Amino acid sequence: MSGTPHARRTVLRAAALAPAVGLGLTACSSGDDGANRSVPTAPVGLGKSDEVAVGASKLYTDHNVVVSRISDDRYTAYSTICTHARCPIKNLEGHKLTCQCHGSQFDATNGKVLHDPAVEPLAELPVKVANGKIIAGPAEKA
Repeated sequence: MSGTPHARRTVLRAAALAPAVGLGLTACSSGDDGANRSVPTAPVGLGKSDEVAVGASKLYTDHNVVVSRISDDRYTAYSTICTHARCPIKNLEGHKLTCQCHGSQFDATNGKVLHDPAVEPLAELPVKVANGKIIAGPAEKA
């Protein structure tokens, strides 16, 4: 009989947590039904190269890309699809990207995780400047 109170307590805890677990599953939705959860599959023009100042980052929500200008001629680009639950990130403050779904934070200059629940960095994208325009995304296949 000494094991019975522990077993009962475990069942009661599980029952008490069940609604919270259900709410947690609902909260994992970004509300966009999967729309706009991808990154460029071919190079895309994002804008003029001078739109991103040296030392700054810019978020391109239409393409789920963030671009940082490290120096006059060096840019980095990362996918802004959160590696935790695949929500498109829509918030950039300075160099800090914050996912609105669960609060994961990333460094826009290197893609590294700054705050969980995400544990994987953002995917890096090739980026170049051609004719004064920023172009990001994988190279077109020949």
